[in-house]
Amino acid sequence: MTTATKLRNRADVPVQYTWNAESVFATPQDWEQAHQEVQAALPQLEAFRGRLHEGPAVLLQAMRTFEDLYQRAGKLFVYASLSHEVNQAEPDGIRRMGQAMALFGQLMAAGAFIDPEIIAIGQDAMARWQQEEPGLQVYNHYLHNLFRRQEHVRSAEVEEILGMLAVPFQTVERTATLLTDADFRFEPATNAQGEKLPLAQGTYEEILSGPDREARRTAFENYTSVYLAHQNTLASNLMASVQQNVFNARVRRYPSTLAAALFENNIPIEVFHNLINTFQKHLPVWHRYWAIRRKALGVDTLHPYDIWAPLTAQRRPVPYEQAVEWICAGLAPMGEEYVAAIRKGCLQDRWIDVYPNQGKSSAQFSSGFYGTHPFIFINYDDTIFSLSTLAHELGHSMHSYLTWKHQPFIYSGYSLFAAEVASNFHQAMVRAYLLDHETDPDFQISVIEEAMANFHRYFFIMPTLARFELEVHRRAEQGEGMAAEDMNALMADLFAEGYGGQMHMDRDRVGITWATFGHLYADYYVYQYATGISGANALSRRILSGVPGAVEAYLGFLKSGGSRYPLDALRDAGVDLATPQPVEETFAVLAGLVDRLETLVNRRA
Repeated sequence: MTTATKLRNRADVPVQYTWNAESVFATPQDWEQAHQEVQAALPQLEAFRGRLHEGPAVLLQAMRTFEDLYQRAGKLFVYASLSHEVNQAEPDGIRRMGQAMALFGQLMAAGAFIDPEIIAIGQDAMARWQQEEPGLQVYNHYLHNLFRRQEHVRSAEVEEILGMLAVPFQTVERTATLLTDADFRFEPATNAQGEKLPLAQGTYEEILSGPDREARRTAFENYTSVYLAHQNTLASNLMASVQQNVFNARVRRYPSTLAAALFENNIPIEVFHNLINTFQKHLPVWHRYWAIRRKALGVDTLHPYDIWAPLTAQRRPVPYEQAVEWICAGLAPMGEEYVAAIRKGCLQDRWIDVYPNQGKSSAQFSSGFYGTHPFIFINYDDTIFSLSTLAHELGHSMHSYLTWKHQPFIYSGYSLFAAEVASNFHQAMVRAYLLDHETDPDFQISVIEEAMANFHRYFFIMPTLARFELEVHRRAEQGEGMAAEDMNALMADLFAEGYGGQMHMDRDRVGITWATFGHLYADYYVYQYATGISGANALSRRILSGVPGAVEAYLGFLKSGGSRYPLDALRDAGVDLATPQPVEETFAVLAGLVDRLETLVNRRA
């Protein structure tokens, strides 16, 4: 069965392919009980307000109370969010999601006094308190980071208001998600035989990666038509999010939204600009790829809906269980313990919600919380592209798995900047294994197609979206408005530069691309895909080339979680993303793939 021919109801998906919800809460009633208990416990945290100056014992008790409530609220959120994502039209799931988000907002408001009161105590006094109370020593990095951010932390009253704003400020992203995933209805695609193919968020990419050009064209047009029909609402919604970012940056006294977003993880602004500048410099690599792809497809004119079209008629199906085995084989250099955790998570502990179903979100991500499994939410379709997605999300999940195993709760999270290295690292390792061990020319082409699709998303689309995002924020910071037509025109111009005259463009349909990426509601998220794939390729090459200690250094990075600044942890792992060099090296990897593809295509001609 393929997702293009039938979408199952949620109840018809075999349980082994669904996420292990009962490992978090056995029943929805248990979730309700836990929610009530956390709600009732919030005053325990409030009781510490204004008291942290009393001494290290009081501070330690307050920190542990906050962490306990946060961990419990996190489990509530995981259950609510994943239950909602697998069936977005189910009313109880929508209600639980709203309750979980509201609880987090209340918790953040209740604990908003902690950072301002610690800052008022002072850095020198805190150093003395840590000597007096050993339990506080675990907070070394947290405190260093807090005092680094001191000038941007406001009074307890202002921090409380900002905490209370967290939930209403999330509404614009939720509105976009519900509109596009739950409310949008797409006209079916039509294949060359005139047959109708169900078109939904969960089937769109599969149709675009299929061999039927008419199906691809009609899917692309029908999909983008719905977004264009709602472009004004979507543009207003995105601008509201951008204006919220501007508000937050100004309240916290940052010079720009970019500075605010990068400061959080101690990332210099030059890292962002180095990426963009290096990307623009190497756009001719992409121009060359488009020309080779047009030749391989044998078409006179390349269209955006041809980007994922198969370059061989012999695409091998990759069932889920086969994908798991190939991923484990590709990651064998990481050691038996690492591989065993992956295999058990995929095949026994049900980390993965595998297949699409009616009402399931199109999003694909790794989730979970300290004390739960590192869950994965995908829409697997038995292709090498889904294998790649699974490998990617397992990179995130192993990052979480090792962080939660080796770090205390305070460092159980990690930055998006670091996260995208871990996910792309998996893809690079598995791809190298397949290219080395599967020598059939058609399969080689398929592996390179997967690689190019991955690079296209993370090393072409994401930097292009980052350029779009920077300009939209710049205009908002200068008090300029942007209508949907302005956003579409900006997006189309950026893609035209990237296509270099090798692609026929419908400017409206290409221009609406921004509306199809919910990533833009996470401020300056998208550039980290490109820095991540750069770091990943550099680190995988170290391990695959047998650099002594490379595996241990990389595992140390994964285990460090949020206990270190990401640039520092990655330097110790073997890559310095503060320089353009990893981006340059990754463009060299990309150029090598293009060379290899050209050779295979020419041999076949």
